[in-house]
Amino acid sequence: MTESLFYFLASLTLLCALMVVIAKNPVHSVLFLIITFFTISGHYILLNAQFLAAVNIIVYAGAIMVLFLFVIMFLNISKESEHKVKTSTLSKFAGTIAGGLLFVVLIAALKDTGVTGYSPDTYNSQVGMVENLGQVLFTQYLLPFELASVLFLVAMVGAVMLGKKETGEQHF
Repeated sequence: MTESLFYFLASLTLLCALMVVIAKNPVHSVLFLIITFFTISGHYILLNAQFLAAVNIIVYAGAIMVLFLFVIMFLNISKESEHKVKTSTLSKFAGTIAGGLLFVVLIAALKDTGVTGYSPDTYNSQVGMVENLGQVLFTQYLLPFELASVLFLVAMVGAVMLGKKETGEQHF
């Protein structure tokens, strides 16, 4: 059951990810990306990482996709402007070379990996739970966690300062 569900989710993920790239309409591309994020969350659930699945749905399928849709609709891409865009042969060639090099790097990275089977005596069913994630986050990775929180605080203060309107300043 789990294996067939994995293969179904994997094939759906690959199909939707391919449709993100192939789709002509940017709104359809974003919708396929949302489905891709949901299927990746399904993979997280199969790996017993429910917290990561929930965060993936909330952050990516929720907030980031709303932002992408807002930007696409704000750009107001019409059918007339769609035909004006021409890609040169050089850019197509460069894209093909870059994709091929990415594929070669992926194959080189995966050639020495091995697939390990399920071992009931070493399996920990609580590995993806929130309690264990918090334990690791606040012990082993405390310094990076605190540095990231300071970085986010500085970014928020910077955004407020950039958005603050000074007295006498005019915005056009």
